[in-house]
Amino acid sequence: MRAGMVAAQTVPVLIRREGPRDVAVIRAVVGAAFAKPGEPEPVEAPLVDELRADVGWLPALSMVAVTGAGEVVGHVVCTRGYVGDTAALGLGPLSVLPGHQRQGVGLALMHAMLGAADALGEPLMALLGNPAYYGRYGFRAATGFGIESPDPAWGDYFQVRPLTEYRPSIKGVFRYSAPFDNL
Repeated sequence: MRAGMVAAQTVPVLIRREGPRDVAVIRAVVGAAFAKPGEPEPVEAPLVDELRADVGWLPALSMVAVTGAGEVVGHVVCTRGYVGDTAALGLGPLSVLPGHQRQGVGLALMHAMLGAADALGEPLMALLGNPAYYGRYGFRAATGFGIESPDPAWGDYFQVRPLTEYRPSIKGVFRYSAPFDNL
């Protein structure tokens, strides 16, 4: 390690599906993860509630990260999206409590989600996020796959991760679950 660098701590967590008792704490985790000082509740917190009530909700793909003490410190969700008429996944939000960020929680959530989505036979996962962060998970600019973002202004921040069932013939405009349209 170079001088001046701090080694990232890792916190052991169990990744599991969300349960009914997790709903309120998930909202709190998402709210804390996206909070900005002096601003009201971030849109991501109610978004998860709206996604849960939508037909695009996939219960098997809403996961929490739980510490050994039983504290939920992170959450990730994928909902049904489409590329043209082909079913796909829209990832997000991915949330980790600020005090647990940079400790491997997001990494564990992403690996669990990618594995679960692949095991379910999904062809691809799309997201809007930082290419430097999500590139480590195999996400690349969607345009390189012939997939267009819902908003052209997103550019390279709209990314796709092909899974085992991906086919190069999957092309077109990506559509998220309906609650994303209200952001």
